[in-house]
This record gives sequence, C-alpha cells and structure tokens, in this order.
Amino acid sequence: MHGVLEYTLTAFRRSASTLSSFSSLEEGLGDLIAEHVRHTFRYSPGPAEIRSWNRSLPVLATDLVDIGLGNVEMLIEYKVPLTDKRVDVVLAGQHPQTGEDSYVVVELKQWSEAELWEEDPTMVLVPNQPGGPKLHPVLQVRGYCEYIGDFVASLLDADKQLRGVAYLHNSYDPAVRDLFELPQSEQGFLFTAQSRGKFLDFLESRLAPESGAGAGDRLLSGKIRPSRQLMKFASEEVKDRSQFTLLGEQQAAFQTVLHSVKRAHEQNQKTAVIISGGPGSGKSVVALSLLGELSRQGLGTLHATGSRAFTQTMRRVAGWRSERTKNLFKYFFQFMETRPNEFDVLICDEAHRIRETSVHRFTRKRLRAGRPQVDELLAAARVPVFLLDEHQVVRPGEMGTVDTIREHAERQGIIVHQIGLDGQFRCGGSAKYEEWVLRLLGLTPGGPIPWEGDENFTLSSASTPSAMEDELRQALDAGYSARLSAGYCWPWSKAEKGQPLKQDVRIGDWARPWNSRLEQWQFGAPPSALWATEEGGFDQVGCVYTAQGFEYDWSGVIIGPDLVFRDGHLVIDRSASRDPELLKKPTDEEAEVLIRNTYKVLMTRGMRGTLLFSTDLETQKFLNGLIGPSRTSIVPGAA
Repeated sequence: MHGVLEYTLTAFRRSASTLSSFSSLEEGLGDLIAEHVRHTFRYSPGPAEIRSWNRSLPVLATDLVDIGLGNVEMLIEYKVPLTDKRVDVVLAGQHPQTGEDSYVVVELKQWSEAELWEEDPTMVLVPNQPGGPKLHPVLQVRGYCEYIGDFVASLLDADKQLRGVAYLHNSYDPAVRDLFELPQSEQGFLFTAQSRGKFLDFLESRLAPESGAGAGDRLLSGKIRPSRQLMKFASEEVKDRSQFTLLGEQQAAFQTVLHSVKRAHEQNQKTAVIISGGPGSGKSVVALSLLGELSRQGLGTLHATGSRAFTQTMRRVAGWRSERTKNLFKYFFQFMETRPNEFDVLICDEAHRIRETSVHRFTRKRLRAGRPQVDELLAAARVPVFLLDEHQVVRPGEMGTVDTIREHAERQGIIVHQIGLDGQFRCGGSAKYEEWVLRLLGLTPGGPIPWEGDENFTLSSASTPSAMEDELRQALDAGYSARLSAGYCWPWSKAEKGQPLKQDVRIGDWARPWNSRLEQWQFGAPPSALWATEEGGFDQVGCVYTAQGFEYDWSGVIIGPDLVFRDGHLVIDRSASRDPELLKKPTDEEAEVLIRNTYKVLMTRGMRGTLLFSTDLETQKFLNGLIGPSRTSIVPGAA
C-alpha cells in the first residue's frame, strides 16, 4: 500500500427498504444508529441528533421505496475522508443508463422555515435554532461532494458519479423562498416537501432499481489519496481557490469574512473577525482561500504572520514566479506606521504569535514607545481577520488570544464576529488524538488517558531515537513526508557558511544537527524557514519555531528532560530548557505553559501518525504504559 490508508467511513448502512420499516418504530432507529456511532467513531450522540435520525431517515427511505429504489443502500453518517466531518446520508447504487456506480450525497434538514442572513445568499438564519447564521445547506452539500471527489480514489469520474442534494422535507417553498436565491448546481440541488415529486424524479435519474451493495462496498473500501499539503498547492491556491475545498465551519468562516467586507463598504462598518481552532482545523486553508478570492475581487488584501518560517515558505511557494505575489505576505511588526484602514482586509494567520508590541532592535527611536501590536493590526484594515489556536502560544511576550483581541477591538468600538473551527483535518481527522495530547500535557482537565487506537491515525512509542529515525525514513522512502523534531533541550551552535552543521542534539551514541539557521542551502540542509517543506529537512532535527504552522504525514517527537514524569504527573523542569527565550523574563508559571504548549505543537504536526520518544527512562516507561510497546513498523507500505 503506497501513499494511501483505509478508513472506517460510515457508522451504519442499510437498504432503503430495511430502513423504511422503521417509520412506525421511530425510537428504535435512532438508538440503533447511536450505538453504531459510539462503536465506530467513539462519539456519543446527543438527544437532538438521535431525534433527527428518527424523524428524517425514515422519510428518505420511504421516498426511495415508493419509487422502486428499495435496494439502494443508505450509508448513514458517512465520514468525509481525513476530517471529522460526517455526511447525513450517501445513497449508493448504479446509474440507470450507464450501469456505473452512482452516488447521491444527501443533507437532511428538519427546518420548517428559514431566511437569508442580512440578504447574504450564502448564509441562512433558522428560527428557534441557536448558533446564529448557518452555511446555506446547498453550499454545505456541495463542499462534501467536492471533498469526497478529491480524496476517494475509487471515484474514477467524480463529476459524473457524484451528485448532492439538500432535502428540507418538513418545509414548503414559501417558507424558505430566500434559499432559492443561491444558484443550484449538479452537486448542490435544493428540494422541499413541496417539491417532493421533483426530488423523486431526480433520484430515479441517478439510481437504478436493481442497485445492490457493490457501489457502497467500492466507495467504503476505496483508497484515500495522500493529503494535499498546504505548502505544495499554495501557489495555485492564491490564484485558483478550487485547489482546496472548504467544509462546514471553514466555509462559514470564509463567507462571514466576505460578508463583513461587503458590509464594510456598503455601510462604512469596521468589523474584526476572529477564527479560532485547533491544529489541523483548516485555519491556514481558510486564510489562503480568502487571500486568493479577495485579491481577485480587486480588494487591497494582505496576509501576515508572526512566524518567519511560515511567511518565508508562503513567499517561496506562492510567489516563486511573481514578486507581486510575494508582497502579499508580511509580518505582524510591519504595520507600525500603517494609516488607519489603509487596507481592505488584513489576514492575520497564526495570530497566537501576536506579541505585546512590534518593537525590536531595528525599530526607529520615535516608535520605540510602541502601542500594542494587536491595536496596530486592528487599525490597519477595514476588516482585520485573526486566525489562531490559543494552545500554540510558545514564546514569552506572545499574547494572541480570543479574549485579548476581542477586548482591544471592542474598546475601539469595532464589531467582532467570532467563529470556531471544530473540525479536524490534521492528525488524520482524529479529534480523539488531539484530545489525548491535550490531556497528556495537562492543557485540558482529566489527566492522561491510555491510547485506545484510531483507524485514522497511528500513535506509537519508539525505543530509541535511532529506531524512530529508521521508522520515519522508511515512511520517507515509501513516498510520505516525514520530519523529526524535539523540545529545545540541547545547545544550538551557530551555523557557519561553508561548514557542516554541528551535531548538537546528542542522545547516547545518536547525534543529529538542529535545522539550519542560515538563509541559504548548505551541504544539503535547507534554509531554516524551509526545513518543514523542502527535501533535505529530514536530516536535521526541527524545533517548535520551525515546525509551527506546518504539517507532514509522519512526525517523530523527542521529548527532552524539560518534560518528565514524576510522582504520577508530567512536570516541567525549566532548568533543562536551552531555549534562550525561556532564560529571560517569564515566571515559572509562564514558562510551564510555554513548554507544555511547545510539545502540543510538536505532537500535532503529523497527518497520519506520530512516534514519541523520551530521553528520560521513567517518562518513557510512562508513555509505553499509555501507548503500548513500540512496534517493528507502524507505517503502511514500509517493510
């Protein structure tokens, strides 16, 4: 198996005729599906979700049976590959004319009425439902179709095989008339109870009565293509947003920004948008999508970060043919002298890296007093956008939190919209692994828990750093991307031009250099800002400052003596850190949070799996107890 993984992609599958029999036994169906969801995805559905299954699924099943499509399979709670998003139903069968596999992705809504949010055709408000505006269901199902088509290899011609519908089976056209203002497409139709006849005609045009289980088997057993890594497609993304498909909250965040920009021009209304989410929730994909779309609209838009590695990589891969494109990528400290609202939109990616002030050693004297950096960023654009993960604050002086940004914005009378990205697109879509890391590091309550496994993600301990490196190299040889990183617990020698990097990271008889600090390639080592993305980076050990913001398929993490297991807990030993930032002013409490956040960042870079090794024997024994002993090979396709 090369470059692919298999996944459990659906919680429950039955023919339409089987499911239609539940129409008089409503309570039994929801409970049965809930049991399968708990077993398959290790997720406990709430009462509202169970009621939704009880009320919606028999309606769809009966529709199918009424037109002779009782053999069509209903794949319920289908998991979108490499994410934690789940589709209500995928109907699987054969096309009535061609006999080829044919699929209909169905988003079921129990809404009886809905209207557009402030005349925005992409967002809707539903009376008596919490949570504010929601993404238009046609856009929601269209995104699912595009994403499934991108990642499921068994779909040989997704444009022909996939269709998407939003079915509002409790509503009539007048009560949701606003929703029809959004143009429909072959992967995004809208039907209501009033248009049931048209819906049934549509189903008959896509699915044959003799459909069996074969199409469902092929979809669920299809290989998952390797992830489209952010850096590799950044150039196309800035010019053509179709390289990435935004799902759920990502699409809602994208549309919220576009809506705010429109309002800023029409009503002279300054708005800040805060988009928060954990690692892999898609913050940077949203950021690049916005940059490409707004730039094409002719709006003055810039992308900025507080990360040199991230900005340099963006400039390199997104602007390698265009100096103009490179100029779209800036640093947070570059807005000290910007006029108020000089830009239409400022996209602040990695906003957890916002510092107290922009002052540095090259700052001119008249600016040294400095105002808060967050105020400079808020002032720079009519719509400043902040994308952040509060658990990635890893340096003293970083203050990018939701509360801080909101406080500074509201103090200036700026309207604030906040969106949470709850999805998981890194770590194989394993929200379970992210929770395991947070509890291990004490960043959420409850204490460490044993790793129970996840088909979408692999976690293993390594017996030695050499064994870890060998395992990761096998992954590299098999066509995956892989990197090895470590806590900042070893000295870091100054790199000298024309000289090999010194092997500073030493554990027993194993030694490797830190990533290069130089601006140019040297002896096969890429510049520091390109360690995570360029060939040759595997041969050096990365630190949090070069790994943060990036992703690779397989990640090896060396836990140094600054985080050790003692007396039943993982504790911080600040004295073991060699990070010059932590040798300065932070209090012990601040240093503890920064070190824990550092390991959180390092442990959540892997898309497919993570290997852990601790230099401390007691800590390694503790990890083995949680994870299980190391294995000969954890990488699919590696010998």
